[in-house]
Amino acid sequence: MTAHTPLKTAVIGVGYLGKFHAQKYASLPQSQLYGIVDSNPASATLAAELGCPHFTDYKTLVGKVDAVSIVTPTHTHFEIARFFLEHSIHVLLEKPMTVTVDEAQILIDLSKAKKRVLQIGYLERFNPIIVQAQSTLNSPRFIESIRIMEFNPRNKDVNVVLDLMIHDIDLITSIVNSPIASIDASGTRVLSQDIDIANARIHFENNCVANVTASRISLKPERKLRIFQEDAYLSLDLHLREGSILRKGSGEMFPGIPNIDRKTIQGGESDPLKDEIADFLQCILNETAPRVTGEQGKQSLSIALEITAQIHRNEANHV
Repeated sequence: MTAHTPLKTAVIGVGYLGKFHAQKYASLPQSQLYGIVDSNPASATLAAELGCPHFTDYKTLVGKVDAVSIVTPTHTHFEIARFFLEHSIHVLLEKPMTVTVDEAQILIDLSKAKKRVLQIGYLERFNPIIVQAQSTLNSPRFIESIRIMEFNPRNKDVNVVLDLMIHDIDLITSIVNSPIASIDASGTRVLSQDIDIANARIHFENNCVANVTASRISLKPERKLRIFQEDAYLSLDLHLREGSILRKGSGEMFPGIPNIDRKTIQGGESDPLKDEIADFLQCILNETAPRVTGEQGKQSLSIALEITAQIHRNEANHV
């Protein structure tokens, strides 16, 4: 296989998000969309639109594809991903990676043994405003994130920590790049049978602190990240893909208080999901590590599960 040979690809699960995965694979030159897999007969319509076969059993793809996206409910991730890795097929696995950390480690070990790419689908890593800000990030001291959405019944198989907050956990741990010293979390149920709003204060060993809030009971979406470091303050709107970078300027605003230089940044119109899938395919063709590895997916899952466990313990103590 050469860098100019399209990879034969497939998407397992073409619900709301999986449909977009399939459309991106069909549009990328590095990909030849071999088929989509879904037990819902209605998904055959999407296959017809994309000009590819429709399957109901993912096991029929063995020997026919090089790489797959797995966009199924979280509790099925481990079984399906393990099957494809065991058959030496590259895997892009949507978040949360698995239900347990032990399952995540098995997939990591298997991908290494089979020398196959295992990439975890954290879309915000490809958000253009995050990409724009990367060169400015330098040893953050305090980070504040907020991610709130309207309630969506299609995400009810996981709580808000594993559904929404885990995106910011992944972003923040990749930015700080330090082991965690401690976590203090709280949250509650509101509309569903599990946690709908949560807050976590994460202390890193390098003394950075992150205050992370997620809610799925808001009237409108908001995804913001504020980063304070010695030489700059970054205010990033991940939803609108715009932000500001403030630095100490020359001269003084008041005696002893420096002027502030402000720079506005725009993320542009790039397509994060298309960029994520293109990165996955290029990693396969170039035999390089993905932007979000299995190890990083496991780390974010571990933190999210600890936050969930703390909240549940707190609930039990107040019964």
